[in-house]
Amino acid sequence: MTMETTRSSEHQAPDTASEVPLPSVLECLNGNPVPAFIINTNHVVTHWNNACVAVTQISAADMVGTSNHWQAFYKHQRLLVVDLIVAGATENQVTDSFNGKYHCSSLIPGAYEGEDFFPHLGKSGLWLSFSASPLRDAEGHIVGAMKVLQDVTQRKLAELNFSYIQDDLENMVAQRTAQLAKANELLEQDIPQREKAEEELLRRNAELTELNAKLSKTQEQLMQADKLASIGQLAAGVAHEINNPIGYVFSNFGTLETYIQNLFTVLSAYQACEKYISSPECLEKIKALCEEVELDFLREDTPTLMAESKEGIIRVRKIVKDLKDFSHADEGQEWQWADLHRGIDSTLNIVNNEIKYKAELIKEYGDLPEVECFPSQINQVIMNIVVNAAHAITERGEIIVRTGCEGNNIWIAISDTGSGISADNLQRIFDPFYTTKPIGQGTGLGLSLSYGIIKKHQGNIDVQSEIGKGTMFKITLPIRQIHQPTNMNNAPV
Repeated sequence: MTMETTRSSEHQAPDTASEVPLPSVLECLNGNPVPAFIINTNHVVTHWNNACVAVTQISAADMVGTSNHWQAFYKHQRLLVVDLIVAGATENQVTDSFNGKYHCSSLIPGAYEGEDFFPHLGKSGLWLSFSASPLRDAEGHIVGAMKVLQDVTQRKLAELNFSYIQDDLENMVAQRTAQLAKANELLEQDIPQREKAEEELLRRNAELTELNAKLSKTQEQLMQADKLASIGQLAAGVAHEINNPIGYVFSNFGTLETYIQNLFTVLSAYQACEKYISSPECLEKIKALCEEVELDFLREDTPTLMAESKEGIIRVRKIVKDLKDFSHADEGQEWQWADLHRGIDSTLNIVNNEIKYKAELIKEYGDLPEVECFPSQINQVIMNIVVNAAHAITERGEIIVRTGCEGNNIWIAISDTGSGISADNLQRIFDPFYTTKPIGQGTGLGLSLSYGIIKKHQGNIDVQSEIGKGTMFKITLPIRQIHQPTNMNNAPV
């Protein structure tokens, strides 16, 4: 069974070139919180999802079936990057058309990424990040192109604020430098005050060093935060793309099992008829052929191979599902009732590679009701603590995840048999930018962000540790939120 056949069983083949034969993508497009639209090879809009309507303030009814998608972004008609993709433009043509604002994707062949400012969108303009990629049929021919948008205005404003902070720090450095120069003049004029001035010089030099270090670290953390956001979006996109081929491979595999079973049934019927064959030469040829292909071995080994292959496909599907569950943004940006055990399992599956070589993972779950929370943020907290636990184990150890319910609260306890945390460090582990890991291996933000997330959920996070024996983090969360904001603007990112 081919990929094209599988599609036809799920979705009727398109009658015109204005429809894109990708049902598995299109079924979830309209409900996706990420703004996106699709055009066909005739540059006609075939899909314009609700999130795109929210950003551009142009309805799908005004767009679908037209070639006016440029109106959402520009005052004058021009080709968009999706138009160039379906027209078969080269990389140089695409980059030249947008003055270098678009560049080739390093992950998806034929796709482009970029960002730009659109002053007429929103109240005071929006910065949008774009990802445009071709849509192909089963033979690899381009049948359309999809453009995905992301509002990055807040990130741009953060970068602008960072520029102001950098300017202030540079001004402070200039002021301190001028003060040091004046202090040197005083030293030359007043010898008895030299020692005191030298001490002041050393102190101010230390302050300058600290300021420069903070400046470098702030820039590094900004880049790290942007990188993590991109990885999260990429993870969700990759998981979505993998689901398509896995789906039809799994479907074809089930059909193949039936075909093989039918072939063996027919073969058994032929073997039962061998005794009725009167020609000794014919019987000898059949017997020789069976021995040559090792028919008895094939009968035994084929079902085993099929079962192992099917198990592998099922494992891949589960990993993809866990990856999507972990990286998925909180739907609707509202509090949700979630099964925390499911989120913990998904997170542990995602970080399994960090754990399996260092520790045995033990799960001791109690009975938990559904909890009102932001699920992906709780997943982030679990991931930070579990990865830290794995890093704290020098040889082989244990990581134990326990859960339980007490009154109107639930609790999650994560303990390890690692090296432990000293009393001095224990008082600072939730401070921003504080880390005991070597430079380049830790940002010092994981536990600080985790602390903020739990506090926003009106919960508590406590830690107990003993050098040489290990550490335990205990998270307590209310089952139901009281007087909480209904959007993510007041929740930790």
